[in-house]
Amino acid sequence: MSQRSPSPTLPSIVSVLLVCLLFLPVGMAHAASPARMALETSINRVLSAIKNPDYVNPATRAPLRQQIEDEVLHIFDFMEFSSRTVGPRWKTFSPVQQKDFSDVFADLLMTTYLNKIDGYNGEQVIYTGEVVDPKGERTEVRTLLTMKDGKKIPVFYRMLPKNGTWLVYDVLVENISLVKNYRTQFQDILNTGNPDQLIAKVRVKAAEVRQGHVQ
Repeated sequence: MSQRSPSPTLPSIVSVLLVCLLFLPVGMAHAASPARMALETSINRVLSAIKNPDYVNPATRAPLRQQIEDEVLHIFDFMEFSSRTVGPRWKTFSPVQQKDFSDVFADLLMTTYLNKIDGYNGEQVIYTGEVVDPKGERTEVRTLLTMKDGKKIPVFYRMLPKNGTWLVYDVLVENISLVKNYRTQFQDILNTGNPDQLIAKVRVKAAEVRQGHVQ
């Protein structure tokens, strides 16, 4: 997507992020907040699709994969994700460019996510708490992912209320923000290019992932 090598932490961050979305956080000392309930509902639906016996059959998998995609689109605010990732330069994008970028960025994340689903190995996620800003306009839902080798990885979902529900606008894996990580790469492209060139590069990247050229 760029001639420069991507950040060395990005593949591992994306992989952990997309695995995390597969697993329902468990264990709760207090009543769940609306943000956690929204996240839990979507993840439950994803798990239901994955556990369906038809999912392992390529001939019957497509509708279930579509259900999974719909749930990811439902819980993630990709326009917010996109604007925060591009940063201050987002205001230089035209409305059409903003929509185009959001669509291709969502496609990149979605395609990577779908390619990772078959890697489900039974890792567990434990709900560890929430941090709410004083105005109640942002909530960070905190989880702890336990990998098969026993390594524990903190994963925090940052969410905001919009259109009557709560949506994810950033994810922190081991305290590394996915938004900030991508922002570094996108800024490098925008420093020498324009929004249309960035959109084109992200579209190519998504296509490469879809074809299995990028793991």
